[in-house]
Amino acid sequence: MRVFVTGASGFVGSAIVKDLLDAGHTVLGLARSDASAASIAAAGASVHRGSLEDHDSLRRGVAMTEGVIHTAFIHDFSNMPAAGETDRRAIEAMGEALAGSGRPLVVTSGLGVVMKTPLATEDQAADLRAGIPHRVASEELTLSLASRGVRASVLRLPPSVHGEGDHAFVPALIAIARTKGESAYIGDGRNRWPAVHRLDAARLFRLALEHGTAGSRYHGIADEGVQLRDIAEVIARRLNIPLVSKSPEEAAAHFGWLARFAEIDRPASSAQTQERLGWRPTHPGLLADLDQAHYFESTPEVMI
Repeated sequence: MRVFVTGASGFVGSAIVKDLLDAGHTVLGLARSDASAASIAAAGASVHRGSLEDHDSLRRGVAMTEGVIHTAFIHDFSNMPAAGETDRRAIEAMGEALAGSGRPLVVTSGLGVVMKTPLATEDQAADLRAGIPHRVASEELTLSLASRGVRASVLRLPPSVHGEGDHAFVPALIAIARTKGESAYIGDGRNRWPAVHRLDAARLFRLALEHGTAGSRYHGIADEGVQLRDIAEVIARRLNIPLVSKSPEEAAAHFGWLARFAEIDRPASSAQTQERLGWRPTHPGLLADLDQAHYFESTPEVMI
């Protein structure tokens, strides 16, 4: 199958490209910059220049392929509603090009679209009350495409998609701990982050593309819930700094923009996904992966 991948040079997207190629597929990767184009070409995929805002480029990419995996997203935390609307309109454009074809479309979503429960499952529909409406609209639109002859599904990722090259929440926690000289958690630190290794996530995207059913929700979850205290403990040991608890009132001053993510308690299951697609995570869990040198060799700049 020739697959159109948006976000093909990204942390998750690049792993998907490799997994697809290793499985015998060919890939057309969307690139908005020369650097992205070079990265996609170096991976062995074909390059398609365009962007999420250029709907004609998206439609051309769809027309040249037999299936689509959509991972690109504009992570502008200063204006997430606009980023969400860009995402929704991009999905709408690709969905129009796929309508009536029966071809697969796998769209990235996040666990934040569901209301908090003891264990989030694939049965739970996206809910505007959950706190990230920009993802809810995209998920609802994607699933509605099933009625228009598209084998559309959503794949929800957890707060931590980890592995070498990670530049998201866990590296941000490390950077904050370095800056502050202490590794912190909030309260008793028992709030839980579900997680998945990027290589396990990549394989799941491929399985959803190959075998997913129209209108389905899938969960890319390996660790159902890792306590924040346990994450902070590994960081403290690796950096040889104190492990401390912060009150909810102190959290904003310590964690900065990451405070609301540090409070996440959203355990989740992938039992249905594993049963339906035959997916089994095989790579290290979050704590084992975090305890590797690559997480501490360099960390991103963090605004505190």
